[in-house]
Amino acid sequence: MALELTSRAVIALSGPEARPFLQGLVTNDVGKAAKGHAIYAALLTPQGKILFDFLIGESDGALLIDCRKAARDGLVRRLTMYKLRAKFEIRVRDDLGVFIGEGTADPRLAALGPRAVMARIPAESGDAAYLSRRLDLGVPEGEDFGSDRMFALDAGLDELHAVAFDKGCYVGQELTARMKHRGKDRKRLLPIATTDGKPLPGRDVPVTAGDVELGVIASVYGGRGFALLRLDRLEAAPAPLEAAGVRIAVTKPDWLFT
Repeated sequence: MALELTSRAVIALSGPEARPFLQGLVTNDVGKAAKGHAIYAALLTPQGKILFDFLIGESDGALLIDCRKAARDGLVRRLTMYKLRAKFEIRVRDDLGVFIGEGTADPRLAALGPRAVMARIPAESGDAAYLSRRLDLGVPEGEDFGSDRMFALDAGLDELHAVAFDKGCYVGQELTARMKHRGKDRKRLLPIATTDGKPLPGRDVPVTAGDVELGVIASVYGGRGFALLRLDRLEAAPAPLEAAGVRIAVTKPDWLFT
């Protein structure tokens, strides 16, 4: 049974220059986006920090962007800013929805389940189940990254198949490639949870081990969330981890540490 992700929205780019436009803008190889095969990608700042992340598929000659609904209008504005006189059209497609439970495998991680963009039909919401699955698997997206707060590789976008290092230039490419080749991976966005089930404190609250600060909380969903942490300090943590006095545990997802 298909469940709709009501927190997602669809943007269509159609016209002869839509694909080359996106190819020069986003982190992944848009040439691989096809009917029945979506790709995961991000739009970065020139300094390499994430502005938007999304999936890109294809239908009837148009590229379909599956993005967070709360970020849709901002993404449209950003695409329009870069468009200039390129020959294609940007349209919000409220007639289309994002559904889980059928379709093709999620390009980030197959364990997230099948996913499809299709004409909207009466369906139950799958947002709560999808969030729970993401948290169980430790897969961040959207608001976990924030806007202009986090480098693509710190957020795990390489391991989630969102970055093509052989595709040529895109916005933020130079710094992203430099971090990759230098092996600068001291930080990672990791899932966290309180040990007693109580809510996590808010975003940007430091995560500490004794007197050592490991990083900060990036997003909160009740007693679970994500934190951007220094891996070297995490490995050497001398005491149980806390955030504003709340005891927390960190998980290292298999897909990230293999």
